[in-house]
Amino acid sequence: MAIRPILHYPDKRLRIPGEPVTDFGPELQTLVDDMAETMYAAPGVGLAATQLGIAKRLFIVDTATGDDEPSDLRVFVNPEILDGEGEVVFDEGCLSFPGAREEIKRHAVVRVRAQDRHGATFEVEADGLLAIAIQHENDHLDGKLMIDKLGVLGRRLLHRSMVKRQSAEATAR
Repeated sequence: MAIRPILHYPDKRLRIPGEPVTDFGPELQTLVDDMAETMYAAPGVGLAATQLGIAKRLFIVDTATGDDEPSDLRVFVNPEILDGEGEVVFDEGCLSFPGAREEIKRHAVVRVRAQDRHGATFEVEADGLLAIAIQHENDHLDGKLMIDKLGVLGRRLLHRSMVKRQSAEATAR
């Protein structure tokens, strides 16, 4: 397993939609393991393959947030959100927007169909943090980012903040 670099906004590769996964062989298994190690090291509750510059329809989530909670790693390959209901506003972060937190409106409950890391199809209905994480990561697979959910002023401020951060990081290297 290896920790892989996470792309940061405004990297244009974050806008490339993921292609369906058709091969569930060793390369995918290594990718899933590397994504988990990368997500935990970051630390985060979700990570999409597109955030690593890999245009595949694959994301992982683990919404166990406390040290006393056992890991709940879930792998979603070729996910499809079947429906959503209700509305919730959640203070979201994103590993591709380091340090940023934004209030994002999403469905309160979602039903999703996906495949696991071995290709078996499953469906899950989720609410709470799991529903938020599924929607957030699924957006990544479509080339959509949390900045897209903000109003004009919010988008402008977050964009400036991320460009400034990127510039400061480049200068520090």
